[in-house]
Amino acid sequence: MKLTPEQLQQFDRDGYLFFPGLFTPQETRTLNEAVPALYARREAFNVREKNSDAVRTNFAAHLYSEPFARLARHPRMVEPVMDLFQEQVYMHQFKINGKMAFEGDVWQWHQDYGTWLNDDLMPTERAMNVAIFLDDVNEYNGPLMFIPGSHKKGVVDAKHDLTTTSYPLWTVDDALIAQLVERAGGKNGGIVSPKGPAGSMIVFHSCLVHASSSNLSPWNRVSVYLSLCAVSNHIRRFKRPEFIAHRDFTPIECLPDDCLLKPYPVDLPWKNGMPASALVTSPGPIDQMKKAA
Repeated sequence: MKLTPEQLQQFDRDGYLFFPGLFTPQETRTLNEAVPALYARREAFNVREKNSDAVRTNFAAHLYSEPFARLARHPRMVEPVMDLFQEQVYMHQFKINGKMAFEGDVWQWHQDYGTWLNDDLMPTERAMNVAIFLDDVNEYNGPLMFIPGSHKKGVVDAKHDLTTTSYPLWTVDDALIAQLVERAGGKNGGIVSPKGPAGSMIVFHSCLVHASSSNLSPWNRVSVYLSLCAVSNHIRRFKRPEFIAHRDFTPIECLPDDCLLKPYPVDLPWKNGMPASALVTSPGPIDQMKKAA
């Protein structure tokens, strides 16, 4: 899936692209049907909300679930990022975020690259998210909020928030958010919130400042995020478990465009369980680990 010159210009200006209804209901059905069984598993890769049993994030499903392994190789999700980087990409992170009805908690204002830099020593911001809605997203069920053009500021100051939610995040303080929103247009477009049917897709820059409010509605808002990184820009530290920040820098090979409709074979290395090595971490750079070995 190639981006048009107009889309490339829009991405450079705004830091994101939105494709409403890009995937059909038939294509998303198998993905949706697989989520409850994944969320039911009592594994480290399921992070639950702070004050409930609802899953906040399921990590690395592409390594043990056939439908999501195919999605991780889908050309509609992978090729636009390769187009933007002009380079092959690998899977830095794969997550199914569950903003569940009545229970889905906030995601504070943050940049994804802030976390990838501080925790994983990713050299530059040549990585980004591609998200697909598995549910309809409306103004009531905690949609994503972006500050258009905020990626132009590069990496901004952030603090490590370990208390607000069950998942630690490098967050941006309120004063800077107010400045960025005013700079982007204030009440006239300083915050945007892409909404649309299940199957819609968003591509957004790793420095784009974003957040989402809690879900007080009776409707789930489940989305899948592929965090794709240029192969040359792979992480330099394994501070986080492998199910969160992946260590296989092999370029992604895309499947045919109909891969969500046909059972193309895919490798599932964690099908029989997550290996113990996936939990091994090191606070130092990869080079130090190699010397120690």
